Amino acid sequence: MMNKLISFLLFYSGLVFAQTDSTYIIVLGIAQDGGYPHIGCHKQCCMKVYNGELLHKSVVSLAVVDEKTNQWWLIEATPDITAQLENFRTLTKNRFSYLPDAILLTHAHIGHYTGLMYLGREALGVHGQRVYALPRMKSFLEKNGPWSQLVELNNIHLDTMAADRPLQLSAKIHVTPFLVPHRDEYSETAGFRIRLGERTVLFIPDIDQWQRFSTSIVDLVKETDLAFLDATFYSHRELPNRDPRDIPHPLITETMSLFEKSDAATRFKILFIHFNHSNPALWEPSIRQEIKNKNYRLAEEGTRY
Repeated sequence: MMNKLISFLLFYSGLVFAQTDSTYIIVLGIAQDGGYPHIGCHKQCCMKVYNGELLHKSVVSLAVVDEKTNQWWLIEATPDITAQLENFRTLTKNRFSYLPDAILLTHAHIGHYTGLMYLGREALGVHGQRVYALPRMKSFLEKNGPWSQLVELNNIHLDTMAADRPLQLSAKIHVTPFLVPHRDEYSETAGFRIRLGERTVLFIPDIDQWQRFSTSIVDLVKETDLAFLDATFYSHRELPNRDPRDIPHPLITETMSLFEKSDAATRFKILFIHFNHSNPALWEPSIRQEIKNKNYRLAEEGTRY
């Protein structure tokens, strides 16, 4: 009963915050890089979309908004950027500019940066769209086509972010990138600590095991108001033909075990995001309810936090 009361109070306070504060987050995507439904998948998970039982889910992305300055920023440039820009426009009643003041990238895996291609001359042909990236990510875009063409034609203007150094976006919004362990074939991988006025939002969509992270995720969540955490897989049984060592994301069940001794208020800060199509937390009601019963939340597209 006490857990339910805490959950209600936190949820209510979140609604009040969202309605009165000028800075907030809108979730524009919750799926893993391949999206949902996933290419080549004709199993129960993806057939639910093809059969009309569930809606398509876009690849993980957030919009960060400052109503006072009439600005917004896009975190991740996904393959679904066309729909996500339009979704943001609809959700905010066309109040803001169509393109964000800047795009912030976490790393060079396909779901997180390939949407940049739609800014080039084959599509939108924009001029000078600001893009922030960590040093290796910036170098990767500058030195490899077709991304280098975006730079050469000034479709995008690349700015460097520095790990652990706050980036001021507006008077009330700061984003601090920090390094997380992940498969860094082409770039380093960032998580973001997003400061919205007096509140802090954590964004870690991709990581290789919490044990490899230099900071305690439990302590980090306790220090924040909201935490979007990697929820790629629920269990290793989802991909029987893949070696888990090749895709060592922390399972949802492992993350919940880490927070098992945390109080309900701490657990309620966690919003799982970046769901692989195989993850039953994306499409199985009983699993979704089990997670919610333990005072965790599941990120939902179009929701304002």
